[in-house]
Amino acid sequence: MKFIKTVALAATMTVTAVAAWAQDVTVGVSWSNFQEERWKTDEAAMKEAIEAAGAKYISADAQASAAKQLTDIEALIAQGATALIILSVDKDAIGPAIDQADNEGIPVVGYDRLIEDPRAFYLTFDNKGVGRIIAESVTAVQPEGNFAIIKGDKGDPNALFLLEGMMEVIGADVDAGKIKIVGEAFTDGWKPDNAQRNMEQILTANDNNVDAVLAENDGMAGGAIAALQAQGLNVPVGGQDGDHAALNRVARGTQTVSVWKDSRQLGKKAAEIALALADGTAMADVDGAEMWSGGEKGVEMTAIFLAPTPITKDNISDVIDAGHIEKDKVCAGAMDGVKGCN
Repeated sequence: MKFIKTVALAATMTVTAVAAWAQDVTVGVSWSNFQEERWKTDEAAMKEAIEAAGAKYISADAQASAAKQLTDIEALIAQGATALIILSVDKDAIGPAIDQADNEGIPVVGYDRLIEDPRAFYLTFDNKGVGRIIAESVTAVQPEGNFAIIKGDKGDPNALFLLEGMMEVIGADVDAGKIKIVGEAFTDGWKPDNAQRNMEQILTANDNNVDAVLAENDGMAGGAIAALQAQGLNVPVGGQDGDHAALNRVARGTQTVSVWKDSRQLGKKAAEIALALADGTAMADVDGAEMWSGGEKGVEMTAIFLAPTPITKDNISDVIDAGHIEKDKVCAGAMDGVKGCN
């Protein structure tokens, strides 16, 4: 896998120059779902950047249905989309939509989830790096013992990228017997209630003898924590997304880390890339773009990876200062020693 350095995408055109042509640009966005709170934040930043450039924003919610997403994309194209941003439901089922867009000369940005097709520009955070950060943060406070891994949806490549990153950190300790993985499970739809059931089953199978949990997002971390609390347990738990509820759990001491991927930044970058591609910029010529081939099939992609930020009790102030969450919301019920709350 070719390493992608963290890059910042600089705007290649002034707002005035963009607005002169962007009035004829319509960016169609296909969302997989709005289950996680973060997608609404992504959308707001994306829409603001698109409309500020003078272009039009249209969207559809696939409601976690791969079949509906294909129909949605057909409808977005019929509505005049001249560029597409796709948060895919299923990496394999999305193929016909990419074919249709390609046939009609419509550029595609694969948003946050890999569409392993060279015709789609891949924009995301470094998900393998996120997995490493989750594992590093949890093992910093719980370096050994019985670990559970709550993975995301089996059909989402991000679930495997996150797991790869986690195993880079704990793999040697697992081999040495220092860490024992006593349970791991994929979670359908990344849904918190499914994660809670997975965690309940792991606890039952191990007579509650679990010392730490690596969860692949904050919603699932919340589900795992609910299962733990029902058994009177409070062990180190890691997650990601910077969900408001998760950040408050970090302040309260029930979640060890939430890896914050500033979705406002990601949404804005997606808009800028889509506008550049709609203006005829080649994918390889997008500022900051590099080639990457780390997907399951080894397909060489044009990509940009952004850097995530781990949020623990030691830097809660970072998300407050950035305006991601209000102090009274994140600090409600905070334990002593939380930087930014105390």
